Amino acid sequence: MVTTTADSPDRLDGGPGEERPISRFSGHVEAAYWSLATDELVGRLETSTSGLLSVDAAIRLAKFGRNALAPRAGGSALSVFARQFRSPLVLILVFAAAVSAFVGEGHEAAIIGVIVLASCALSFTQEYGASRAMEVLQQRISRKSTVLRDSFERTVDVEEIVPGDVVCLSAGNLIPVDGVILESRDFNVSESVLTGETFPVVKSTGRSAPEAGIAQRTNAVFTGTSVRSGTAKVLAVATGARTEFASIAEALERRIPETEFARGIRMFGYLMTEIMLVIVILVFFANVMLNRPFVESLLFSLALAVGLTPELLPAIISVTLARGARTMAAGGVIVRRLEAIENLGSMDLLCTDKTGTLTEGVIHLDGSFDVEGNASTDVLLFARLNATLQTGLKNPLDEAIAGAPHGQEDLSGFTKIDEIPYDFVRKRLSVAVQDSKREQILITKGAVQNVLDACGFVQGSHGLTPLGATERKAIDERFRRWSAQGYRVLGLATRRFQSKAGVSRDDETEMAFAGFLLFLDPAKQGVRETLSALADRGIGVKVISGDNRYVAAHLAEAVGLRADRIMTGEDLSKLTKNGLLAGVRNTDLFVEIDPNQKERIVEALRRSGHVVGYLGDGINDAPALHEADIGISVDTAVDVAREAADIILLKRDLCVLVRGVDDGRKTFANTMKYISITTSANFGNMISMAVASLYLPFLPLLAKQILLNNFLSDIPALAIAGDNVDVDQVRRPRHWDIHFVRRFMVSFGLVSSLFDFATFAFLLLAVHATAATFQTAWFVESVLTELAIVLVVRTRRRLWRSRPSLLLAGLAVGVGVVAIAIPIAPFAGWFGFVPLATPVLAGLLAITALYVLVSELTKSWLFDHGSRTKPGRNRGLKSAPGRANPHPGLSRRMRFDVDGPMS
Repeated sequence: MVTTTADSPDRLDGGPGEERPISRFSGHVEAAYWSLATDELVGRLETSTSGLLSVDAAIRLAKFGRNALAPRAGGSALSVFARQFRSPLVLILVFAAAVSAFVGEGHEAAIIGVIVLASCALSFTQEYGASRAMEVLQQRISRKSTVLRDSFERTVDVEEIVPGDVVCLSAGNLIPVDGVILESRDFNVSESVLTGETFPVVKSTGRSAPEAGIAQRTNAVFTGTSVRSGTAKVLAVATGARTEFASIAEALERRIPETEFARGIRMFGYLMTEIMLVIVILVFFANVMLNRPFVESLLFSLALAVGLTPELLPAIISVTLARGARTMAAGGVIVRRLEAIENLGSMDLLCTDKTGTLTEGVIHLDGSFDVEGNASTDVLLFARLNATLQTGLKNPLDEAIAGAPHGQEDLSGFTKIDEIPYDFVRKRLSVAVQDSKREQILITKGAVQNVLDACGFVQGSHGLTPLGATERKAIDERFRRWSAQGYRVLGLATRRFQSKAGVSRDDETEMAFAGFLLFLDPAKQGVRETLSALADRGIGVKVISGDNRYVAAHLAEAVGLRADRIMTGEDLSKLTKNGLLAGVRNTDLFVEIDPNQKERIVEALRRSGHVVGYLGDGINDAPALHEADIGISVDTAVDVAREAADIILLKRDLCVLVRGVDDGRKTFANTMKYISITTSANFGNMISMAVASLYLPFLPLLAKQILLNNFLSDIPALAIAGDNVDVDQVRRPRHWDIHFVRRFMVSFGLVSSLFDFATFAFLLLAVHATAATFQTAWFVESVLTELAIVLVVRTRRRLWRSRPSLLLAGLAVGVGVVAIAIPIAPFAGWFGFVPLATPVLAGLLAITALYVLVSELTKSWLFDHGSRTKPGRNRGLKSAPGRANPHPGLSRRMRFDVDGPMS
């Protein structure tokens, strides 16, 4: 019952049979809330052990805000637009406009201002659209939690939980609040993200000392930690920015490892900054020493800096990645972190469990048998009691037992007494029931060997007999025979009591082994072809499973994987770190693996030079998902697996992943196109202008002409995100190589400068151009060559063999026409342009055509001899282990160290 306060007389129906007040909770709770008695804390929070009313929760949500560490990303359109003006390049232009206005060049200042505004508008439209698209995608995978509202269990968005809510937790959940435990059952929590403690800690009701640290508060749980086993109900005390996790989130954020893609962009930025500073400083002082006007020299130098730098790169990257994320979402792949798209394209090795990936994932109970191998309804009855009455983490095996059409016995004569939840040490689950004769029965099911370990007897057709070596051998032979046929086999045992109030793990002893449960999950249709498609893309597949070696080998043979290169968990536990590094190279099936070993396997594979993707959905998959270069999960996974993953599959199907890999590689390819296009063209033009400014009696281009040139050439770049990508660009892993980018820029820059100098010679020696004619002609030629280079370097093929997207081709042609027409436009005089004679224009077109031919030859030479990738780690290094196909016959961020049932 919620406490009634003097200032809250309103009442409404609070559930069946009672009226409850609307709380006006002020938000003040004693700091050491973990030291208070439960009743006192409930009273201070003005709530009840049966939860809040929905109306009360809405009031508190409006008062305390959403349960999130920071406001939702994105921001208003106005804030995104204002952010465009924080760019150093934009500030340089604003400074240039201010200088022009100050010295009386209002015309020049106005033109610069218009170009700045237009550039920011282009960038804004791209970034704002990308941010809105990503918000929509993120909402599709928002985390949910179960709370008590109006005395009923309801599923709500985690961000809607408020202080006073009662949160229901079970194995696999990420804990969404700071709070105290109201009730618990075998409740173990991994707190490594806060305390650094590797092993989970036991949590229960009670009180802790006021001065207790986080690790000593055994009655409290904290945001960001995870439930490894058991169940609990928790009273939420602190949410959002008031949690313990929020106080250290900034430090944790700094520990997020930089992705290879982000590092590549950063190194590219350093490269461009160095080049820009050298050119600008040299050109500025050289022009001043040549007695040219100070302001004119300054504006020209600043314009060179802006012209050299790919100022739309942040917007292009955002748009390209967001477009890639939208494309992937349409194909059933949700991207949680945009940077992960590049890692997905770089992946050359996929590690996965078999259930639902290589198999249909729809497990059904194929039979229940007694110890002697005969069909048994008693075994099925006990199995149904165990599966339907347990309240821990739901799993496909229990669902298969409960839904078995041949097992619809009446269970109404049984009453549940207690249960012992599943955990990865025991690998079994027990439920205690009482039958109509008031006899109490403990029913245990789990891995055959682990159930046998708790047994001292065998329940045969002639009653109970001691479990000896002969009986163990017979049980093991049946287990192996069924496993070799592809069945997943569980054991079941019972123990009877006369009278017992509850059960504990100590009661799982001297049990009677009753029989077997056989489950079948056949190989998925078309999985052999999917594995072949992955191999064609340079991606090998390794299976990491907790299942026994016989089942795994049977499946491997069915889907075309090698079944003879197997490593068991027992074998792995005997290997040193270096021994495992050598062993993983020649292993395709890792079987009977425990949760901690999964992480060791992934770490060893990464050390061996692979870019590793890991696909998992269970509690025990979280450490491996963190360790992998690209963590992949499904939208039905437990919380800790979803939060650890970079990529979420809406359907657990490798075909979906294949499409995601292709989309990831296309996204990376289009991002690199913009960088290649803008650096190769800009670098050459800026070098040419810098050199020409030292030898010509006038500036080769005015500052406003440079800015207009840069603006026009950026327009086609907006279509790069949706450009067509050649098939060969998605047939192997793609990697960032800053050294090749530098070679590419210098090589094409020199070719560009060579033809710029040819243009200078043509204009000065053949045409005898005036300053205005020279500037107009070179402006036109510069724009045309930059547009031409877009079509040349966007593909590794000959440009006529690779079709660009219609939008890119249309924008390139349109801008080219505009560039030719500008000198005769009414506003041409504003920019200092004059009409060009037909012979001059024909000469410029001829030079451009020759430039395209030489650029094609340069491209062929570079891609044949210059692009050599090296193997290495993916985080921060070039990582290109090459095509990995270990199957003959087949054609980082914040760490939540959580682990924990069935995967």
